[in-house]
Amino acid sequence: MVQSNLDIFKIGVGPSSSHTLGPLLAALSFTKELGDNLSAVKRVQCTLYGSLALTGRGHLTDRAVIWGLSGLKPRNLDKAAQQLAVHKAFIEHHLMLGGKYELHFDYRQDLIFCKEFLKEHENALRLCAYDAEQNLLLDKTYFSVGGGFIKSAEDFAAEAEHGDNDDDDFEDKFKIENTKVALRLCEDDDLSLAELSLRYEKQFRSEEEIRKYCGEIWQVMQEVYAAGLNPSDDYLPGSLHLKRRAKALAETVSHEPSDDPLRILDQVSLYAISIAEENAAGARVVTAPTNGACAVIPAVMLYLKNNTPDFDDTQATDFLLAAMLIGSFYKNNASISGAEAGCQAEIGSASSMAAAAMVTVLDGNPFKACVAAEIAMEHHLGLTCDPVNGLVQIPCIERNVFGAIKAITAARMALARRSIPRVGLDEVIETMYVTGKDLSYKYKETALGGLAKLDLDRT
Repeated sequence: MVQSNLDIFKIGVGPSSSHTLGPLLAALSFTKELGDNLSAVKRVQCTLYGSLALTGRGHLTDRAVIWGLSGLKPRNLDKAAQQLAVHKAFIEHHLMLGGKYELHFDYRQDLIFCKEFLKEHENALRLCAYDAEQNLLLDKTYFSVGGGFIKSAEDFAAEAEHGDNDDDDFEDKFKIENTKVALRLCEDDDLSLAELSLRYEKQFRSEEEIRKYCGEIWQVMQEVYAAGLNPSDDYLPGSLHLKRRAKALAETVSHEPSDDPLRILDQVSLYAISIAEENAAGARVVTAPTNGACAVIPAVMLYLKNNTPDFDDTQATDFLLAAMLIGSFYKNNASISGAEAGCQAEIGSASSMAAAAMVTVLDGNPFKACVAAEIAMEHHLGLTCDPVNGLVQIPCIERNVFGAIKAITAARMALARRSIPRVGLDEVIETMYVTGKDLSYKYKETALGGLAKLDLDRT
């Protein structure tokens, strides 16, 4: 189905787009679908499946479901409201369904962790609502498919039956299915990737709305970076008791000689660590395209803002427009879910998007932008998703740093290149997806293999 790419960037809550934001949105959708039956509900039960069950507590999936059922929306979610909803559910054993109707909630019986994987996707949750006589009012299964996007079981069934092109409402829309199509359209009308992306988005919204949305996204990215420099707590939440590093790193960078040729690496590290730590703390961030990779794109944008003379709000919008177009190729033709295709689908996709966008705002042509995107992903292939203790902290925070640095390097390589590469972006996207499917489930956000099996209490 032809659809806008704007919500590849969405304002959400950490630490995970697929394990926190997606379940929150699924729970919100469930309360909405209850409609007039909302007031009749006396019990709600949620079953988490697969990766959501295996790493759910570390990713705050259980809390996200409670926030969603309580009617809390991610865009304006604040810490006090989060804590109140969790306190009522965990301590007082009550849930304010849809923010309106109080009902009894028993965490041990009403929130079930099931390690079984459903066939449609690795991230699944089932929500059931019952009345006072235990009659089933609504039974709905959702899948969190990455980047905060959700699908229902009915969506998967419809896609299996009719494919992805059966929506008559969009028959007059044009599609940009892959790099090959994008480059042809750019060449035909002498467009940059950002200009092509804007033309595509204007099928759904006015240019004023698009630019306003991108401006808001860029503003929030900068706010998240600033918040990470002055956290209220020196340690990240969770069992690792990991000390936050951004504040100290900022002080180190400020005292480094300005003529140090490697100082720029510390600056990019600072941008990425500050934002990734905010995500790990469960704070507000921009999903770009996922929470686990939320710092890659803004780190590259901050690098450009602070090191190139012409990077203003207009260029920031162009950057986001180009990045979301590349991101749509990953989302629609492969995956941006760590549980489905490993960390290559998250950090790799973000790095690829950032590389293409950087080339675009530095006046590189669309072909070179796609070369940069290909280089960035090529050198993330095979990257596993194995967070220690199921937390989006080790190695996730530092992986954002390397994703940003690889994006900058890929962009510069593409801009300087004179020869035609033998491998294209479409081929690398397909390879990434196949590689992800071939990866053992132990290395795809299940905490069953790799670094996730480390016992740091004994090391």
